[in-house]
Amino acid sequence: MSLIMGTAQASDVGVFYYPGWTKPGVSDSWEKIRPYKEREPLLGWYKEGSDAVTKTQISWWKEYGVDYVAYDWYWGKGTGTSHRTFAIDSFIKNSKDSGVEFTLLWANHTDTPVSYSDFDDVVDYWIRHYFNVPNYKKINGMPVVFIFSSDLLKRDAQKFGATPKELLNRARDAAKRAGFKGIYFVGSAQPNKQQLLVELPEQAYDALSAYNYQYASGQDISKRSLSNDYKELTAGYLQNWKFIIENSKLPYIVPVSSGWDDSPWGGSTPKTHDMSVSTPKTFAEHLSEAKSLLISNPEKTPYGVIVCCWNEFGEGSYVEPTKKFGFKYLEQIKKAFKD
Repeated sequence: MSLIMGTAQASDVGVFYYPGWTKPGVSDSWEKIRPYKEREPLLGWYKEGSDAVTKTQISWWKEYGVDYVAYDWYWGKGTGTSHRTFAIDSFIKNSKDSGVEFTLLWANHTDTPVSYSDFDDVVDYWIRHYFNVPNYKKINGMPVVFIFSSDLLKRDAQKFGATPKELLNRARDAAKRAGFKGIYFVGSAQPNKQQLLVELPEQAYDALSAYNYQYASGQDISKRSLSNDYKELTAGYLQNWKFIIENSKLPYIVPVSSGWDDSPWGGSTPKTHDMSVSTPKTFAEHLSEAKSLLISNPEKTPYGVIVCCWNEFGEGSYVEPTKKFGFKYLEQIKKAFKD
């Protein structure tokens, strides 16, 4: 569903999910987050992928209007999926008849694929493990896959003489052979005219979005500084949204952010960028701007918004209930897009 013709009709809401809280061989996956008491989940320092945790998260998504979850999905060089599928596997097991869908964000910053065969293995894994699941998200009848970095896919394809267009169409052909209509690829978009007008359409993406943006607004969109607070960060988002909608013919799944503070992972440079943190009130204002954008551009934004993130506790981007804020972030999402 979408916001249409200036009316307040409910819009699709997705959340990106970081599957980093159960790691084989690591005794405490939360070790670096624990000193930041305000980030402690309402569920405590939970074991990701456990049935109890997953069932609770699904119930919250359903109650607060999250339509789908886009799981960060990794393919390591020589290791395949490694340990990163616990959360997805548990969701598939526990989400039947929940009404909540799931999809993948291919986190393609692992220097893969390294060959046509490697890429075929990636796509084959999607087809065999995910696409046949009844609540896998589809657009126009095609299973959806987000690409974390369109630029990295281009770089890695060039290493073995391929192009993004060739690989995406190769994946679509494999999906069709398996009985699907194709694959609906969502590329990562930056406010760059060459990328928006030429590169991404030529690379055969179906739509655009982004995992997150980092910059404040500025007169020269190509020379902006990293944000120093959440107000600057969201002003940069608004500038990006408008630029991309004005300069691209592809549909845009509008990315929104709960903030940025990378301190647990070592911090940003400059450090002031880690002050880009929200409150439920300022997050609500950001969502209101996104809602207005959807209402004003229904043809360009038919698939709603996607939130960064459900649980990026290391980067300070999370809406999962915490002991500090409880359900206040989810309440703002529901109020903005569902009530």
